[in-house]
Amino acid sequence: MSELVTCQIENQVATITIQNGKVNAISHQVVDELNQALDQAEQAQAVVVLTGQAGMFSGGYDLKIMKESMSAAMDLVEKGSKLARRMLAFPYPVLAACNGHAVAKGAFLLLAADYRVGVDGAFKIGLNEVAIGMTMHYGGVELARGRLAPVFFNRSVILAEMVSPQAAVTAGFLDKVVSEAEFAPTVLAIAQAMTKLDMQAHHQTKLKARAELLQVLDQCIEKDRHSSL
Repeated sequence: MSELVTCQIENQVATITIQNGKVNAISHQVVDELNQALDQAEQAQAVVVLTGQAGMFSGGYDLKIMKESMSAAMDLVEKGSKLARRMLAFPYPVLAACNGHAVAKGAFLLLAADYRVGVDGAFKIGLNEVAIGMTMHYGGVELARGRLAPVFFNRSVILAEMVSPQAAVTAGFLDKVVSEAEFAPTVLAIAQAMTKLDMQAHHQTKLKARAELLQVLDQCIEKDRHSSL
């Protein structure tokens, strides 16, 4: 089985890269390998940089699995929700380096990160579930409610509006957008700055700040288990 996620740790920074085909689809294997990479980062007490392939952070869940059956789809959604929940409570900072399109679960990964840097360009970011015939799961709705700017919540979740990287900052998917030339140095500089944090204080404060969201997500994961898309 080929490796779909790589993890390189250097100078207290763990760079985790998704590399699964043209759209960097999120499959069971990808989620499993992301969790393994997070395990490595946690053991190394490293700041996480989560990124994708040039031009494509991730196009979302593997549609072959999502169309296979309702149970197959919900199993993958549950696994993905648990991954997002883990990222939100991760003991070290999580920086998403969005180097292209981020759609559906790709955009949810941005919402689960502590800080998000995007590259400028003709890229689309957003939650397109209702545009492709999928009712959004409870966990997704609440993650979006918790992290998106209120004015964009309905537009993103209910109307599937896709936005440019620049507009994604206003919406709440990204925190900063830079040129392609500035992208790698900016990501590295922010990650290195994060290594200077007091990690115990960072983690305890993160858990306090997100206590309500984490509790709601736990409830939603259970609710989605008995629901259907």
